[in-house]
Amino acid sequence: MKSKSFESSRRTGKIVTYAALAAGSIIMVFPFVWMVLTSFKTQEESMKVPPVIFPAQWLLDNFSEAIASLPFVNMYINTILMIVFRVILAVIFSSMAGYGFAKLKFKGKNLLFSIVLMQMMLPSQIFIIPQYQMVARLGIANSIAALVFPGVVSAFGTFFLRQAYLGIPNEVAEAAYLDGCSQWQTFTKVMFPLTKSSVAALTVFTAVFAYGDLMWPLVVNSDLNMMTLSSGLATLRGQFSTNFPVLMAGSLLAMLPMVILYLFFQKQFIEGIAMTGGK
Repeated sequence: MKSKSFESSRRTGKIVTYAALAAGSIIMVFPFVWMVLTSFKTQEESMKVPPVIFPAQWLLDNFSEAIASLPFVNMYINTILMIVFRVILAVIFSSMAGYGFAKLKFKGKNLLFSIVLMQMMLPSQIFIIPQYQMVARLGIANSIAALVFPGVVSAFGTFFLRQAYLGIPNEVAEAAYLDGCSQWQTFTKVMFPLTKSSVAALTVFTAVFAYGDLMWPLVVNSDLNMMTLSSGLATLRGQFSTNFPVLMAGSLLAMLPMVILYLFFQKQFIEGIAMTGGK
């Protein structure tokens, strides 16, 4: 009897768990499905109460209007270049800084690392004005360099890779010294290759954060041809009214690069997130 009641309670627990997971999945997927459906609706259908789920006629005019309203080719190029350069710079400088904070001994190390942690704790919005002043004085506004500027140094990347280097035994570096490697050779030829999984995770997160960055591209680039996908889509919102089907069609077009990237590198995405959770 006890075994039967135990099996029954276990089966009930599984049903409840799967039901909760299914409900959570539906809640997460519903906004994306609604965006896709709205992109094919008319303006009247998108604003009806009660809401219309499926359009009466599947229209493609919203996509053509979105393409005509925004320079999507330029925005795709700007977004891709911003992601590529931010990833490269984050990996290079965060690796060197993380190795220095983890394995090297120098005066003020704890103070400097505390400053890095403070930057992570503060909201990024408070850095926008000083960063914009720096960009303006350098004369690089409305350019790819302006989009990349905040990503030259990554506090998150520095902290993340420092934790990765701390997980490598000091004996590895000592063995490299005994074999005649310099500090730079130890870093580039021995230590850095051991953090490939962490670097892959940092690459994924940096790319996602850069792709979703909205406020900085809106502030630093006023020229529509130099905007990214996220900031360009923000211009489709009207002051008094918004054509939601066109906005949803543009959003669907803007999602294509990240969806394609995920389809090709989904293994790296999952491994990076799982490895980060394990840390």
